[in-house]
Amino acid sequence: MPTAEKQRTIEEVGELYSKSAGLLFTDYRGLKVRELQELRSKLKDAGGEIHVVKNTLLRLGVGEVMNELPLEYHSGPTAVAFVFENESACAKVLVDFAKTHKAFEVKGGYISGKSFDAKAVEFLSKLPSREELIAQVVGLVAAPLSQLVGVVEAIYAQPIRTVYAAADKLMEGQPSPAAEPQAEASRPRARCPCRRIRNPGARLARGARSRE
Repeated sequence: MPTAEKQRTIEEVGELYSKSAGLLFTDYRGLKVRELQELRSKLKDAGGEIHVVKNTLLRLGVGEVMNELPLEYHSGPTAVAFVFENESACAKVLVDFAKTHKAFEVKGGYISGKSFDAKAVEFLSKLPSREELIAQVVGLVAAPLSQLVGVVEAIYAQPIRTVYAAADKLMEGQPSPAAEPQAEASRPRARCPCRRIRNPGARLARGARSRE
């Protein structure tokens, strides 16, 4: 029967595992406390957490999955990294740390339901991160889209440029086409010549009397 402290550790391991996308197993023997803290900080930035856990409690916390993994992954001094996101980034942190710290070793991993040996973890560390892959895909898709947007913007800008040209002419004092009908309407109308002769019959009668 585990003690209360061990039971809390088992529960904490189980909770961490339930939130994680996988596990990476390392041998940390020979590392100094300062070096282990440095590794924790780097791994946290990459999207994971590393914990030093006794193998017995680790097996109880994770469950039956541990029985499917090679025993060397969880035997001897073990620090397990819980990967919450960016599997490749977390693997890269551990692999790079092992290159600069001879006392540290990556033993293997369990990610997305599959077992990874040390070489597979190293290969995983060289893959682009999920964000980088998404950016590459978006870049491939966005290239033709940007050209299409450019064409649409050119078509859309054509009437706008026409409006701007008309505005420039108005600023220079040239009447716009819309202003011409108004100017035409404001001109004085020419009077018909017949309106000047109000009574042409009376005028003819006066002319006849003067000749008599």
